[in-house]
Amino acid sequence: MASRRTLKAASAIREVVSMAILTRLRDPRVKDVTVTKVEVAGDMRSANVHVSIMGDEKKQSQCLNGLRRSAGFLQACIKDRIDTRYIPKLEFEIDQGVKQSLEVSRILKEVLPPEEDDADPSEETMADDFDSEENDDSDDEDEDS
Repeated sequence: MASRRTLKAASAIREVVSMAILTRLRDPRVKDVTVTKVEVAGDMRSANVHVSIMGDEKKQSQCLNGLRRSAGFLQACIKDRIDTRYIPKLEFEIDQGVKQSLEVSRILKEVLPPEEDDADPSEETMADDFDSEENDDSDDEDEDS
């Protein structure tokens, strides 16, 4: 279980790295990147940055190489924003969670029966019944008066 300190550091590093990638990084290889998670070691000397990269395998590989080459610059951004004894060494990994969730979704669409676009007739019947009950209640109130 990660300590509260490492979780706070991971959150801060994720914020700094993601903003630096969006606004300050000028490497043309680094595009369509989302920082999904950061795991910081207990001694705060290293951090695994999980990223999701849109595109095919070649584009993902190029982008990951660009991120690895920019690690020093990103560590300097962390140093400017976070006051710690050690600036963690950044290691980038592609987050397979997004890819796996898309694959699971595709498999479920194949296995499950297709959904019908038409409204369920039983819902329409229930709505008509509800409307007729409201009208009946209003008639009863008129008779009581």
